[in-house]
Amino acid sequence: MTDRYGPWRRRLAALAEAGRTRRTRPVTPTGATTALVEGRPAIVACSNDYLGLSWDPAVRAAAAGGGAGASRLVGGTRPVHERLEQALGERFGGSALLFPSTWHANLSVFSALLEAGDLVASDALNHASIIDGLRLGRARRVVVPHGATDRVPPDARMAVFEGLFSMDGDTVDLSACPPAAWLAVDEAHAVGALGPDGRGVAAAQGIRPDVLIGALGKAYGAAGGFVVGPSELRELLVNAGRSFLFTTAPPEPVAAMALAGLARATEALREQLAENTRVLRAALGQLGWRPLGEAHIVPIVVGPGAMELSDRLLDRGVFAPGIRFPTVPAGQERIRLTLSAAHTAEQLARIADAFGPAPETG
Repeated sequence: MTDRYGPWRRRLAALAEAGRTRRTRPVTPTGATTALVEGRPAIVACSNDYLGLSWDPAVRAAAAGGGAGASRLVGGTRPVHERLEQALGERFGGSALLFPSTWHANLSVFSALLEAGDLVASDALNHASIIDGLRLGRARRVVVPHGATDRVPPDARMAVFEGLFSMDGDTVDLSACPPAAWLAVDEAHAVGALGPDGRGVAAAQGIRPDVLIGALGKAYGAAGGFVVGPSELRELLVNAGRSFLFTTAPPEPVAAMALAGLARATEALREQLAENTRVLRAALGQLGWRPLGEAHIVPIVVGPGAMELSDRLLDRGVFAPGIRFPTVPAGQERIRLTLSAAHTAEQLARIADAFGPAPETG
């Protein structure tokens, strides 16, 4: 009798031998920045709820309605979807299209907009959803070193970068991209949190990308993704974006929460997030830690001991999972702290205290 699931077990065994198995953990939120992690109380230092809006009473109260029951083109478009797209278009300057997630958005953008023979340049540290979208498309791909916007080939049809890079917490100079190339910027971790009116890194640099991809499940406290650009972009994605065409539309309560979150993402919250970022980075620096980047994503590269450090942090009441290969390169394992405007000064001090002095190197 054949071992029906033997191949799966062998793959799992190989992952275990390499120390790469993962598991989900039950996390029960008890506040905007606190939770029970497998029953243990902790400060949450790993959420992308950058403005604390998932706990905003107005955002929570906005949730109403039900599931869409169909794709957008087969009866699933609801008035709240159109209101949200209108608001996003007004905020970011263009025509907006809503997706169930930013992953869905990237799959459609990078598989539908480019044709066979087109050349697309992609940053070496771009998110997995960008990589998968490009793999689904027919364009030729060239990977440029991280941040090397000046290395984009002059004949590239499109250049793709993140606004705020999710694992390194840094930004790149988008102005160095060839002006003839379409510029696509994934601002998932920046919209709502950075830039004028929360419009992201490109806007902060005075640049208007041809394709702006954003998230509704991070700073805006809901769920979903969106794309903003010229009207031709929206129309093409409606007609050729497979991850838009062939999936159920986002539920009405989620879209309504996103619409409320968009309205509640104030400059005061962004200023508080920036202040919290400054305070924690300074405290960690005084302890000898050297986080990457300058933003509210605070990565601390510690190498193979990242998972053990994560366990120690949880023992001390701070929830910050370790990030390891293949999410980041082997040898660059890290703790990636993500801050919220809702973190209190006391919580920031406790996070720094949980790390303690950095180990001496050399």
